[in-house]
Amino acid sequence: MVSLDGYIEGPNGELDWHNVDEEFNDYAICMLQKVDTLLFGRKTYEMMAAYWPSDYAVENDPVVAEKMNTLDKIVVSSTMEHAGWTNTRLIKENAAAEIMKLKQEAGKDIALFGSSGLALTLIKENLVDEYRIITTPTALGSGKSIFEGLDSKLDLKLSKTWIFNSGNVLNYYHTLRSN
Repeated sequence: MVSLDGYIEGPNGELDWHNVDEEFNDYAICMLQKVDTLLFGRKTYEMMAAYWPSDYAVENDPVVAEKMNTLDKIVVSSTMEHAGWTNTRLIKENAAAEIMKLKQEAGKDIALFGSSGLALTLIKENLVDEYRIITTPTALGSGKSIFEGLDSKLDLKLSKTWIFNSGNVLNYYHTLRSN
C-alpha cells in the first residue's frame, strides 16, 4: 500500500493510514488463493507473525487469518536466529539465489508483502514479475518512498486497474525486460 504522494510508511514508520475494508479483504482472500508461498523481510515478518496467529485476527478475519497461518512462508533476514510462525523457513544469506531457485519450482505464485528492502534486492536482480501497488487516497507529506534506494530506472507496464469503493486504486504492473 502506498500513499497518494508515494510513501509506504509515515515519517515515524506508521501504517495507521492504510485504508482497509471488506472489499479490500475480499481482494486479499482472492489473492491469497492464488499463492502458495508468502515472502517477507524481517520487519514485515515480525509484524505479521505477531498479528495473524492472534485470537483477535482469527476472530475478526478468520478467512485471511487461516490462509496467512497455513501458507508456506519465507522470511529473509541475516539477523534472525529462527522463525517461529507456523510453516516458515528462514533464509539468512544469498536471498536472490534462493528466491530464483524457488521461482523455478512448480507451484502457485509467490507473494511479497511490504518488505521494501527485500523488494529492492529482488528488483535489482530482475526477480519481480508483477507489482501490485494499492494507492490510498491519503497524502502523508513525508515518510519512506515506495522505491527508496532504487539506483536505476525501472520500466513497468500497467496491465490492469481495480478501483475500490473506498477510493483505493490497485494497479497491476509487469516488468519490461529488454532482450
